[in-house]
Amino acid sequence: MFRRLVAISAFTTLILFISFNVHAAPDGKALFQANCASCHNPLKDATGPALKGVSSTFPTKEWVHNWVHNSSAVIAGGDKFANDLYNKWGKTQMTAFPQLSNDEIDAIIKYVDAVQPPPPPGGAATDANAPASDNTSLYTIITLALLVLVLILWRANNTLRRAAADKSGLPVEREIPVYRNKLIIAIACILVFILTGYWMVNGAVEMGRQQNYQPLQPLFYSHKVHAGINQVNCLYCHAGAEKSRQAMIPSTNICMNCHKQIKEYSGEKDHPLYTVEGTKVDGTLEIQKLYQYAGWNPDKKDYNRDEKGNILATPIQWVKIHNLPDHVYFNHSQHVKVGQVQCQRCHGPIETMDEVYQFAPLSMGWCINCHRQTQVQFTNNYYSTFEKYHKELKDGKRDGVTVEDIGGTECQKCHY
Repeated sequence: MFRRLVAISAFTTLILFISFNVHAAPDGKALFQANCASCHNPLKDATGPALKGVSSTFPTKEWVHNWVHNSSAVIAGGDKFANDLYNKWGKTQMTAFPQLSNDEIDAIIKYVDAVQPPPPPGGAATDANAPASDNTSLYTIITLALLVLVLILWRANNTLRRAAADKSGLPVEREIPVYRNKLIIAIACILVFILTGYWMVNGAVEMGRQQNYQPLQPLFYSHKVHAGINQVNCLYCHAGAEKSRQAMIPSTNICMNCHKQIKEYSGEKDHPLYTVEGTKVDGTLEIQKLYQYAGWNPDKKDYNRDEKGNILATPIQWVKIHNLPDHVYFNHSQHVKVGQVQCQRCHGPIETMDEVYQFAPLSMGWCINCHRQTQVQFTNNYYSTFEKYHKELKDGKRDGVTVEDIGGTECQKCHY
């Protein structure tokens, strides 16, 4: 009886724990970053008003829910407060979010109300994110010193051994210099031959590749700050990745969608910026450089124009990092949209990079190995052409179909 009560109690506790986790409160910060951050800032006006404390000015909580779900419907219904708000902000239409539940909207409001302004910058405290000191030179010096010490002790031992043999009247073998020792010469020739061959073959194989290539860019653009910390979706800037062969390098207009409001870098305390050489970067100064390229006047909040009204903008001369040979065909949409391949598969942990470098070798062998291992989204595609594979999947004879199975390693797929 006691064991049965214990089992029932444990089962009840488990059910309550699962129910608690299933009905856990939504993450207001994550929801805000994903849905609201492109137009709103909790602490200052952007495309829309600053959201901290703004919920207290709304008529009711139900009104907030209706407004977020479909602001157009609220405005069209003649609501005075909604129309006044719409007119105050230049008749800018707010995006509808019908997918958000009432609990998720409440979580967002709770989050923005709890946001506190950053403290004023303090003294020059030690920065944990500063580049660590490099001790390679010290280790090299110590290693060389130890090698010299070994050589000295070896020579001293030979000298003492010969002196002891001479004093004892024993025959002393004549020492052959190292450079005349036939065994040493033979070993050295073989090693030189092997290393030279390896160097030549590896150099020929690696010709044209530039893994770890990290050029200096005209602007210090941190992917870690944008894609990592602020969770800006890759496709917001590289919109062509799902639609065309090219991923597209964003124009300054894309940057200015946010930086018309974001005039300074506010993450200096939590994430100071450094170049790969360890030089500190002023994030606010980099934003000012962007304004110069875009022709934006932050004081007038308008673009600088010539007498004909043309914007005085200059394209940013970004340095291309990922290059494929001209005879290689690569389609971003085929991989990103159809194959559902994540950006990090080829570009590495891009959300952690302050300065982007080429992560993968992008060699033919690297691509072919990926095609051999990666399974395609086969279930709802490729019906008539590959009926054999569909039948094998249903019969349990295979657990997936790779790119190689549908011809992904044929030469003409990339070279034609």
